Amino acid sequence: MEELKHFINGAYVAGTSGRFSEVRNPATGEVIAKVPLATPAELDAAVEKAAAAQKEWAKVNPQRRARIFMKFGALLNENMDRLAECMSREHGKTLPDARGDVQRGLEVVEVCMGVPSLIKGEYTADAGTGIDLYSMRQPLGVVAGITPFNFPAMIPLWKMSPAIASGNAMILKPSERTPMTSLMLAEIFKEAGLPDGVLQVVHGDKEAVDAILDNETIQAVGFVGSTPIAQYIYGRAATNGKRAQCFGGAKNHMIIMPDADMDKAADALIGAGFGAAGERCMAISVAVPVGKETADALIERLVPKIEKLKVGPYTAGDDVDYGPVITAQAKERIEGLIASGVEQGAKLVTDGRNLNIQGYENGYFVGPTLFDEVTPEMEIYKEEVFGPVLSMVRKDSYEDALGLILDNQYGNGTAIYTADGDVARDFVNKVEVGMVGVNFPIPVPLSYYSFGGWKKSAFGDLDQYGPDAFKFYTKTKKVSARWFSGIKDGAAMNFKSID
Repeated sequence: MEELKHFINGAYVAGTSGRFSEVRNPATGEVIAKVPLATPAELDAAVEKAAAAQKEWAKVNPQRRARIFMKFGALLNENMDRLAECMSREHGKTLPDARGDVQRGLEVVEVCMGVPSLIKGEYTADAGTGIDLYSMRQPLGVVAGITPFNFPAMIPLWKMSPAIASGNAMILKPSERTPMTSLMLAEIFKEAGLPDGVLQVVHGDKEAVDAILDNETIQAVGFVGSTPIAQYIYGRAATNGKRAQCFGGAKNHMIIMPDADMDKAADALIGAGFGAAGERCMAISVAVPVGKETADALIERLVPKIEKLKVGPYTAGDDVDYGPVITAQAKERIEGLIASGVEQGAKLVTDGRNLNIQGYENGYFVGPTLFDEVTPEMEIYKEEVFGPVLSMVRKDSYEDALGLILDNQYGNGTAIYTADGDVARDFVNKVEVGMVGVNFPIPVPLSYYSFGGWKKSAFGDLDQYGPDAFKFYTKTKKVSARWFSGIKDGAAMNFKSID
């Protein structure tokens, strides 16, 4: 069993608290590492070193920062398989899914290669007689990222890349369940030429999170996780005068209209509902077919596709569709919600409980589960399951289907499958959700746009990666400049109109 360390000032540093969290291989239940849990004093010491490094990093011109990102991107490509193997071991993802995790993070790194044009200010010459106005974007200083277990490479890269490219130093606190991938990313970033101290990886639990939120040097916090914790972090960060972008839970619906291509819709639901074991904030967990015929046709297509899904450890080959969920507690919770759906009257079409994989009996596997005739009052609908469970809520009309989404507390992602452009356009305009797909099941924007939900799926007014990230990680300084040429006027006691 490996004993992990913090990554401080470009070197591995042992924890001093004596407190550890276990890292388990979800496919076997085996403890593969112990990760130290930082004390507030350890966190503060890392921040102090980051602040010193940031002062020098901010002086590096954006083009030279971009060159480090170019090298970082090349190294991520070179180490793709090594990163995927590490991630699959600590998280349980299939290797193709793990490579995709790295790739979506790499795409944000690629955008950061263009940082010189992304943090440019504005300039107006002769705004008044002899007066020039201009603005400049400057880094905040030290910022922090608190990232979840389900995307061990992608979300740390979403946080650290625009923050560091903008001239900040980053304190990264990855999930204690999947810390090894973040440590490997830090090593690779150092190899790319990132100065020591600009990226610090500090492990921890709530005690470390609270230390981040209360540390006066840290100017901004980015978080991805559950809605209750997102709301807590946002509130405490704001109280302490920090910027915060906090992304929470989801309950993503997909409407299937009678004119939709049913085969394509069924394929989309299989991938979006069961891919990555459903452990994605953009997973489609609710299918909303409009009309009885649509619902029956969809069920007819879904069942044989579900029966063909291969669930297993990543070591079983690239044809494995998805692996285990993250912990024994997660498995127990998911199976409890399935049981509640049965008890509350939903029709269990396929049952993923009690899945037994030979040789991996201690793994945290849940089979693909499909419910029909689910209603909004049921726990299986109200709760974010975060597992391979797809619920079907039948509606008689498009208006009723849309109303179901409008009434939901979450607003992360949604989709509609239809051949009618008018219906699609109406849906896009009316639905109160941050990311919308038209005949596209998981509408995660590409890296040169920004990612973020609405309602209780997000707290804060700026999204992550893309243009919003560079706004979030910089502050704008506005300058009014005038140079005298031997002309002196008397003191101005009030605002003068500009000639």
